[in-house]
Amino acid sequence: MPTVRSLLSALCLVLGALLPPMAQAQLWGYMDEQGFFHFAETPADERFTLMLDQPLGDGAVNALAQTRRAATWFDVSVAYKAVRPHLRLAAREHAVDYDLLKAVIATESGFNTRAVSHRGAVGLMQLMPSTAAELGVQPASGQTLSERLTDPRTNVQAGARYLSLQLARFDGRLELALAAYNAGAGAVQRAGGRVPDFPETQQYVRKVLRLYEQLRPAAQTAGIAHF
Repeated sequence: MPTVRSLLSALCLVLGALLPPMAQAQLWGYMDEQGFFHFAETPADERFTLMLDQPLGDGAVNALAQTRRAATWFDVSVAYKAVRPHLRLAAREHAVDYDLLKAVIATESGFNTRAVSHRGAVGLMQLMPSTAAELGVQPASGQTLSERLTDPRTNVQAGARYLSLQLARFDGRLELALAAYNAGAGAVQRAGGRVPDFPETQQYVRKVLRLYEQLRPAAQTAGIAHF
């Protein structure tokens, strides 16, 4: 019986064949057996397929095909569907676009609630325990703060609030808010109000913006700054 991965790869290839060749700005990815996403700007190994290709010009047909491709990945992800209610609630309560939350979480953790980075960032939105503490998150009885952050509702609520604060701090400039989410607001300010010249941060901002643009309806993408 075909696996989810094989079916998804086949779908990506079919949809990819419908698109004319594009120049640069690609996003490669795969979804593992647990429904977790993995993204890269270049394919690291044979598991990666070309998921998104930045459209040139208006290209309404290209944009529609890519939007459907991105939506299909989320539709078949058990990990995403398990936490979807928490995203919807946090998006409403903190006035953050739902599709932006999806793009951030897909890039940050691939929807793995127990993901921990090498720096100690935890959970869906990869929050540092110190940042969570500043946002008022407290450890539950018998838990450390890091353990508390593996709770999807707690993590998404805190992460959405933190992202909302960065959007307000940088007057809604999405690329700067994302850079601040990744590297800290101080790093953006020291860079003169620009995305800092850190390879990790620049790649992060590009990945989130590309995925976000594909998840939003085509009529709403005009205001997204390309980085």
